Amino acid sequence: TDFYTSLDHAVNCSRPLGMAISPNFDWLPIAYHGRVSSIDVSGQQVYRPMGQYRPDPSAPPVHDACRWLDYELELGAVIGVGNPRGNSIPLRDAQRHIFGLCLLNDWSARDIQSWEMQPLGPFLAKNFATTISPWLVTLEALLPYRTTWSRAAERPQPLDYLSSDDNRAAGAFDIQLEASVLSARQLAQGRQPRTLTRTSFRHQYWTLGQMIAHHTMGGCNLQPGDLLGSGTISGPSSGEAGALIELTVGGTQPVDIGNGESRAFLDDGDTVIFRGWCERDGFARIGFGTNHGTVLPVPAAEGDH
Repeated sequence: TDFYTSLDHAVNCSRPLGMAISPNFDWLPIAYHGRVSSIDVSGQQVYRPMGQYRPDPSAPPVHDACRWLDYELELGAVIGVGNPRGNSIPLRDAQRHIFGLCLLNDWSARDIQSWEMQPLGPFLAKNFATTISPWLVTLEALLPYRTTWSRAAERPQPLDYLSSDDNRAAGAFDIQLEASVLSARQLAQGRQPRTLTRTSFRHQYWTLGQMIAHHTMGGCNLQPGDLLGSGTISGPSSGEAGALIELTVGGTQPVDIGNGESRAFLDDGDTVIFRGWCERDGFARIGFGTNHGTVLPVPAAEGDH
């Protein structure tokens, strides 16, 4: 399951189009069901996807290679203890059902997504690759890094099943996150990647507990090993945007990745690198390691994968 739970990400993606965020965003942690077949561990080779999109609104769509390939900086939550079908998990118990967290890259084909998304959401734009880091950090280890969660007073407050004193007191996690891009030329020259994003998971509009409580409210049974994507993690400042579509204002303002190169979206040969950690005075620093994946061109013929 992949969520969509960052208000900053939602606003950053909607504003260039002159659109408002969906009215349900304030009321529930939006999500869609994904697939497991193309999830792989850090080091994944990501083939540029083919798909259907519409570059000219006055012309028919085309079938071609994605031009607007993007990353999404996320965390993955792996379920440790499930729930019986027909039973929901109350918010007060939700964190106890999470075994641990990892770094997750929800690779996204933005041009394909923009055409296919209505009315049921993304399909080919998201199903070609998801990369996770090789280690899980247990929720027990992250207890010192829980922090308060709140909403701005002018925003609607959650419904009762998504609201609790425990969630307000310690429902969020202060996990530091970075995203970098290293081009093939930079790699060949032995250069270091330039950090494009640095943010924290504490900014998320919905907590992990709220995601699980909502996911199971209708009786859906979660099972050990199920993977939930947090949704893109972005913060309030421009340097905290968790995807290129935000950093480049919809691809209109390319970002400097160093060595005289810039990107609106990802090129073939680019490697995307995520890092995550927690640190606080008086407690051990906890690292999530790295999550990296490299973009490869569309295979020359079917079966070249």
